[in-house]
Amino acid sequence: MQKILFYTFYIFSWFLSILPLKVQYIIADLLYLILYYIISYRKKIVYINLKNSFPEKSKRERKAIAKKFYKHLADLFIENITVHFISEKEILKRVKFTNIEVLNNYYEQNKSVIAVLGHYGNWELYLGMPLISKHLIIGVYKKLTNKLFNNFFKKTRKKFGAVPVEMHQTVRTIIKYAKEKKLNFAGFISDQTPTKSESHYWTKFLNQDTPIFLGVEKIAKKTNQPVVFLDMRKTKRGHYQVEIIKLFDNPKETKEFEITECHVKLLEKIIKEQPEYWLWSHRRWKHKKPNDK
Repeated sequence: MQKILFYTFYIFSWFLSILPLKVQYIIADLLYLILYYIISYRKKIVYINLKNSFPEKSKRERKAIAKKFYKHLADLFIENITVHFISEKEILKRVKFTNIEVLNNYYEQNKSVIAVLGHYGNWELYLGMPLISKHLIIGVYKKLTNKLFNNFFKKTRKKFGAVPVEMHQTVRTIIKYAKEKKLNFAGFISDQTPTKSESHYWTKFLNQDTPIFLGVEKIAKKTNQPVVFLDMRKTKRGHYQVEIIKLFDNPKETKEFEITECHVKLLEKIIKEQPEYWLWSHRRWKHKKPNDK
């Protein structure tokens, strides 16, 4: 059954990928109607998240954000099931990187880099980064239970030269490359939800008590690798612009939780500016803050 499901998905994604972009987004428009009006995909979660994040906004304003989000979500679905078949020329056309000199300067200084990003815009399109960076790109990912789908997306992420690394192997891999003197660029999605046992640090994020992974800060301080933030903005359907923002040159000199608070607040600022491009259907606040935190 898993094989039938996978190969049906594969054929469908290939078929979509050969269609003109305009036709793909007509399909996305139809998908939006299905997601929002017919099956109400995670609509309760989306509206609760928006209400708690923006209590100052009216119900009408939050509904407008929700509709824009579902339109973007439909675009994401189409973009991400066709990205496996995208060419180098097309990915460079669809995603423009600015401030690349930040990475080039670190490379010239013989420094590896840690990058922070969120579930904002289309994070899967970062697979094109090896085409613009001198560093070896490490993509941190969470392994899927379905082996066929896991191998498919793993192959997609490394098609332009990135090295996919499972979350629990990240520290070991970065230290290994440091010993081998391989300059690398490791990207971490910072707004994933830790398990209860991993929820050691809490902060205010979008008006709510939120547990934050401390992995970025711990690895940065351990290796003293510079930290940058990847600020992705959607310029039009299917097209994005990414600004590489320098955060910390010497993480070992930072105060405790300074790195964490910095990247969390920056992501929050970006979300508030254009909230429709963040992943509101994610159960980001499924854990409640204990009284002793």
